[in-house]
Amino acid sequence: MNIKAVKFRKDGFYSQPFAFGGEEGPDKFDPNIRYRGSLQNYLIDTGSEVILVDTGIPAGTPEEKPDETSAVFTGKDICSYMEALANLGYKPEQVTKILLTHKHSDHSGELKSFPNAEIFVNEEELNAAELQGIPNLVPVQFTDGAYYNFPESQKIIDGVTFIKAKGHTNGNSIVVVEKDNLFYMIHGDITYVDEALYQNKLSVVFDDLAAARETMDRVREFVCNHPTVYCGTHTPQGYENLEANRVIDLDNPVETVLAEVDFTEKEATGIYICSICGYVYDPEEHDDAAFEDLPDDWRCPRCKQPKEKFNKA
Repeated sequence: MNIKAVKFRKDGFYSQPFAFGGEEGPDKFDPNIRYRGSLQNYLIDTGSEVILVDTGIPAGTPEEKPDETSAVFTGKDICSYMEALANLGYKPEQVTKILLTHKHSDHSGELKSFPNAEIFVNEEELNAAELQGIPNLVPVQFTDGAYYNFPESQKIIDGVTFIKAKGHTNGNSIVVVEKDNLFYMIHGDITYVDEALYQNKLSVVFDDLAAARETMDRVREFVCNHPTVYCGTHTPQGYENLEANRVIDLDNPVETVLAEVDFTEKEATGIYICSICGYVYDPEEHDDAAFEDLPDDWRCPRCKQPKEKFNKA
């Protein structure tokens, strides 16, 4: 069984207030500390099956144009998600299963490109706007009981377990792959950067804060008791951990390398992108109403985040 990272954006960042401020408030942290960001999802090749964990952002999503006030920058395009998959040597028709950690479009954006795959999704996510019109959804009810200290799980195949992990979204899930006496935890957005796991901080993005705290506590307990390779979506630490088979040790954090940020002015398009769910605000689709002119209390139609979570395209 091989696990590979499907890499499609690089050189992004996540500010400390964004990555750490869920419980104490973002104002308690330094906005000038920016952790490295990227975008990648993961692929599990069992030899007889090709299983994807999440499916990138939709093709054609514009790059963001961050400035000094931006809390998040998802990064610069390496290529599209589907091109990244092809670069690893795989075709869409080879994919037999997709395990969706949650609804946000940086995880679900290319589901439509895999019409032959069974798409396993926590049943609580089925009504999400991002999943409407997607065929072959398999609602997961987590009927296989506890997986170690996680109360609810579903076995997908031998060595691959889908785990209920509510908090970031109400239908959030984790995938754990067992291989060569290691546990590979592909976790979506339990944290955006590994520093948050080490320092026990929640991000500002959650549907249920109490559930997010409970999930974080379970994740930290699990990695303390099992040799775990922690594979995230939004930081190059995710694929660095994978490629090095690096086991998380909460008492000995990996040294932080901060993001190198270039705020060189680029031509803006008038389009804005939600850095959380990927929703694209195009004035042409909103009676030419400029984003800047929207009311201060306007929120993303999809994930309900405030205007400050949007970046220029």
